[in-house]
Amino acid sequence: MISTYNMVDRILHGDVRAVAQAISIVENDAKESTDILRALFPRTGNAYRIGITGPPGVGKSTLTNLLAKIYRTQKCKVGIIAVDPTSPFTGGALLGDRVRMSDVEADEGVFIRSMASRGSHGGLCRSAKEAADILDAAGYSIILMETVGVGQSEIDIIRAVDTTVVVLVPESGDGIQAMKAGLMEIADLFVMNKADRPGADQAMASIEFILGLRLNSGKDWQVRVTKTQAFESIGIAEVAAMIEQHRRYLQTSNAFVERRKIQLKQRIHEIINEQLQTDFWTSERTAWLKEQIEKVLSRSITPYDVVQELIGSSKQP
Repeated sequence: MISTYNMVDRILHGDVRAVAQAISIVENDAKESTDILRALFPRTGNAYRIGITGPPGVGKSTLTNLLAKIYRTQKCKVGIIAVDPTSPFTGGALLGDRVRMSDVEADEGVFIRSMASRGSHGGLCRSAKEAADILDAAGYSIILMETVGVGQSEIDIIRAVDTTVVVLVPESGDGIQAMKAGLMEIADLFVMNKADRPGADQAMASIEFILGLRLNSGKDWQVRVTKTQAFESIGIAEVAAMIEQHRRYLQTSNAFVERRKIQLKQRIHEIINEQLQTDFWTSERTAWLKEQIEKVLSRSITPYDVVQELIGSSKQP
């Protein structure tokens, strides 16, 4: 095993193999992961992070692939993190990056990593955010983060990216009203993919109607809506242009700094919560809880009694 210092140095020099190894260490939550992330953090914050999210089957992977090709024509190094459902057998991602991103896989300026959702209900696992930091430190100027197919309440992506692209299809039209409290609230840009299908115009109109209700919400950025036929590579340049418009808006206002402040605060909360969980569940407490379950089942004690006892024991010196 190479030293952490050696690995960090190689990552900072753009060594692809070191980047891949570091992401594996982070994904497996190995003991070296915190040291690596701590050493890399001062060199992060330069990459622009774009989230691609939406329900399953709307063409997120195709859109991600085509956007990567556009950014490569602009001489950007592109990192792609594609979060897939977790295999119930191996715990890994069910889909492989070579299947998803065949157009750009051979490009040395593109790094692709499929990651398992690891049970995350928010469309984006914690290690995906840390993998983005590794790519950032390695000099990738654009990071595309594609979530596992999500529903209206699964909106973790906004905590990890600068621009959020929500991809829908015409068949989403009937559910758009129900999505107002979730995906509809996080989008900086809507993409109506497969726009050659019937119902595309009606679905677009529904989105624009809902957005019209939000015009007085105090937000300066007016959310964009555009059509694509990603399978035919139609409309992708327009998507890239709208992402750039949003980027310019963020960088010429205070919104960019404020958004990243909020993300860092949320990230610290996540780390604290995870550390508290790890520190709290000692082998002794785990064994004690196992002993109490029969009593709870028989109703001789309540779950609240168990919690009070556990919390009380955590305050003992």
